[in-house]
Amino acid sequence: MSEENVGMIRGLYEAFGRGDVPAILSKLDKEVVWLEAESFIYADRNPYIGPQAVLEGVFMRIVSDWDNFTVTPEAILDAGDQVVTLGIYAGTHKKTGKAVRAQMVHVWNLANGKAVKFQQYTDTKQFADSVS
Repeated sequence: MSEENVGMIRGLYEAFGRGDVPAILSKLDKEVVWLEAESFIYADRNPYIGPQAVLEGVFMRIVSDWDNFTVTPEAILDAGDQVVTLGIYAGTHKKTGKAVRAQMVHVWNLANGKAVKFQQYTDTKQFADSVS
């Protein structure tokens, strides 16, 4: 199951890179608990419960707020029913023109081929500075 979990998470990042949000949402459990990093610019609605909340509270805000926003996984680590991703966020904030290039860690909890929990860690100060 671990290899399948890593493959599924790799596929989510590939879908994000293509802008295929429906493919991402289809792999989220209907009761997924999505947590943005504490003090992150989109943590104001934590926890996001369910794919619709993630779509509206995270993905749509990213599209509205950022130009060329990317999530680049550098390592995807197998931890059984958890998958940990180490990588980089990059983009330019539309209103301020300030660029971000920040390290990130994502911890995915998986069950029955779906993501049931997501926890993000990143450089929250860099993002806060970029939007002001």
